[in-house]
Amino acid sequence: MGAELGPHHPRRHRGPRLPRLAGRLRALRLHFRGRKAVFAGLLAVMAVPGVALLIPKFLMVNYLGIYDTYTAMILPLIVDAAGVFIMKQFFDSVPVSVEEAARMDGASIFRTFWSVVLPMAKPALITLTILSFQGSWNEFSHFLVVTKGTAEHQTLVTGLASLISGGQGASTQYPLKLGTALLTTIPVALLFFALQRYFIRGANEGGVKG
Repeated sequence: MGAELGPHHPRRHRGPRLPRLAGRLRALRLHFRGRKAVFAGLLAVMAVPGVALLIPKFLMVNYLGIYDTYTAMILPLIVDAAGVFIMKQFFDSVPVSVEEAARMDGASIFRTFWSVVLPMAKPALITLTILSFQGSWNEFSHFLVVTKGTAEHQTLVTGLASLISGGQGASTQYPLKLGTALLTTIPVALLFFALQRYFIRGANEGGVKG
C-alpha cells in the first residue's frame, strides 16, 4: 500500500488542472454557436455578382443621405467579403500548438492574438492590402453609381473612361488616353514591388521554434 497523498501534494491536483487547461486552450479559437451559418452567409455574399448590387447600393446610399459625397465613395469599400474570407482561412491554418504555447506562458487571448498570431499573418495582411488597394483603385461602377460624376468626385479611372468615350474633346487623342492608362497602373505596381519581399517569407514567422 502506498502512502496516501496529502491535500497539498502536487500530484493530487494534476488531474483537475489538465481539463481546465485544455478547456482554456480550446477557448482560444473562440468557437461560437452559429459560426457555420455566418460563414455560409459570407460565401453567399461572395457568390452574388457585383452588378446585381448596384441598384441596392444606390438606394441604400440615397436613403442614408450620403449620395454624391466622399463618404459614399469610401464607406462601402472598407469591408469586403473576400478579405474576410482570406483572413478567416489563414487564421484557421495557424497551428493550435502556437496558441497553446502562448497560453501556457500566461498570455491572454488578446495578447496571444496581438503578439503571436497577428505577426504570423503578415503575408496574408500584405496580400489583402494589395488586393484591396488594387480593387479600390480600379473600381469604376461603384463610383459611377454613388456620385453624379462631377469633377469634384471623379477618380482617375472614371476620368479615363470619360476620355475613352470621347469626353472633354479627347475623342482622337490616343496618346493622351494611353498615357492616362499607364498612369493608372503605376501606384498599384509601386505598391506591389515595395511589398513583394514579404510574400516569400513563411507564414510561420514568430511560431514555435524547436
